[in-house]
Amino acid sequence: MTNLRRPLGDYVQLLLRHNLLAGRGPVPVDLTAPVALVSCDSQVVIPRTLFVCKGAKFKADYLRQAMEGGAFVYVSEVPYPDIPLPCLHVTDIRQAMGLLADQFYGHPSGKLHITGLTGTKGKTTTAYYIKSIVDAWLAARGHRESALLSTIVTDDGVERKPAKLTTPEPLDLQRHLSNAVSAGADWLTMEVSSQALKYGRVIGVDLACAVFLNIGEDHISPIEHPDLADYLQSKLLIFRQAGTACINMDCDHADEVAQAAARCGRVLTFSQKNPAAAVYGSQVRKEGDKIAFHVRTPRYEGELAISTPGLFNVENALAAAAVAECYDIPFEAVQEGLVRAFVPGRMEHYGSADGQISVIVDYSHNGMSLQNALRSVRSEYPDRQLTVLFGCTGGKGIDRREGMGNAAGEWAHRIILTEDDPGPEEVEDICADIGAFLRRWGKAYTVIPNRERAVEAAILGASRPAVVLLAGKGCETAQKRKNGPEPCLPDGVLAQHALEKYDREQAQ
Repeated sequence: MTNLRRPLGDYVQLLLRHNLLAGRGPVPVDLTAPVALVSCDSQVVIPRTLFVCKGAKFKADYLRQAMEGGAFVYVSEVPYPDIPLPCLHVTDIRQAMGLLADQFYGHPSGKLHITGLTGTKGKTTTAYYIKSIVDAWLAARGHRESALLSTIVTDDGVERKPAKLTTPEPLDLQRHLSNAVSAGADWLTMEVSSQALKYGRVIGVDLACAVFLNIGEDHISPIEHPDLADYLQSKLLIFRQAGTACINMDCDHADEVAQAAARCGRVLTFSQKNPAAAVYGSQVRKEGDKIAFHVRTPRYEGELAISTPGLFNVENALAAAAVAECYDIPFEAVQEGLVRAFVPGRMEHYGSADGQISVIVDYSHNGMSLQNALRSVRSEYPDRQLTVLFGCTGGKGIDRREGMGNAAGEWAHRIILTEDDPGPEEVEDICADIGAFLRRWGKAYTVIPNRERAVEAAILGASRPAVVLLAGKGCETAQKRKNGPEPCLPDGVLAQHALEKYDREQAQ
C-alpha cells in the first residue's frame, strides 16, 4: 500500500472540487485527522477509516458495524442520523468512491503503463495476447513480467487469485494498481467492462492505451443496459482517459468508435478488410495446429502465428499487434508472444487418442461469440459432425437465448442444452426458451440439465469423426445456482474425463 495517510481535509477538498458534496456547510469533524483507510466493506475497517456507504442494498447496520471497527466519518448519498458519526453527504456515491480510492492509493495508474480493453467478445484472449507479447519484450530486457487484471485471473504482482469481476470495484482496483507499482510490475493489461465504464469503477485510472475490439447485442437487460445505444456509449467512455486508442475498423458502428477515439492524442487502427489500417492482417490460413497470417504495420511487415484455435482470433491478435505498435515493441517479441500465448478456457483443444474426436472448450457465452466460434470450427473441421453444448445464464442477459439459439441453429449439426449459471431460474425453462429459436431452424436438440453428464453425452454420443464445442463456462469452477455458487469441474477437465473413457473403450 502506497497511500500517504492524507488528512481528511484533502478528501473533503477533492469532493468539493468535483461538486459532489450535497451541502456547503462546515463538516463537523477534525479535517487535520489522518485517514488510515478508505473502505466500503464493514468487515474491513481499522481505526480512522473513512467509510463509503455504497450499493442499493446497503443497510444502516453495516455503517454501525464499521463505526464499531474504527470508522470515524462516512460518505453517503443518504445520511443516517441515528448513527453518531459525521457524514460527508454526496450526490453521486459511485463517482465519489472512484475519486476517493484513486487519491487514497496515490494515483497509482500515473506510475504504470496500462492497456485497457473493451469489447463484446475477445477481451480476455486479447489481454492474454498482449501480456504474452509484453512479457516476451520485458524478459529480453531483464525486467519482471507484467500484471494482468482479467475475467479469469487477478495478478497484480502481489496478489494472484481467480477474478470475481471483469473489472474490480474502485477500491479493489486501485489497490491492485498500487500493488503493481510496489511490485515493480510497471506494465499492466486490464479488461474494462461496459458496466465498469458506465458506473465509474475506472474513474481516475490513466490508460496509456485503450483498445476497442467490437460491439454486439449483449448485456441488454433491465439490470445491465436498457438498449444497444446505452451499451455502446458506455464502452466509448474508455477513450476519455486514454493517451492512445487502438480501434477495429471492421467492427459494427466503426464510425462512431472512430469519432469517440479522436479525443485521444494518437489513434491506431487495425483491420483484416481495409489495407489502409495502420495494422493490416491478410493471408489468414491454418498451418498444422497454428493459424498463420501476414501483417503490415508502420514499422514492419512479416508473418505471425497464433497457437489458439479459431480463425476469429486473428482479430484479437491484430489488436495485440496494434498495442505493441503503440509501445514500439519489436517484431520479434510480437512473434514470440503471440505464438506462445495460452488463454485458459478460450478455444482450448483436446483430442481422442485415435484422432476421431476433437473437443474445443470456449467461453462463448453470447450470440456473437458463439456464432464466431461455430463458424470458425466448421471452417477448420469441414468434414466432421459438429456438436455444440451450451446453456444461458438465468436472471439476466435474456437476449442471449435468442442469439445463442440462432447461432447453434445455423451452424451446428447436433445440439445439447444444459446448465450455465441458471441462478434463480430452472435449467429446463431456460433451455425451453433457447429451444424456441432452434425450432425456427428446424433443429432438434437434447436437454441434459446436469452439465457433467451433458458433456459426457456430447462427446461419447457424437458420430465420428466429430468435433465438439463446449461453450459458455470455459475454465470456470463454479455454477451459480439458486442458493449461490456451487463448485464444479471446468469444461476442460470434463472433456478429458470423457475422452479418457472413450480411449479406454476403444482400446478394449
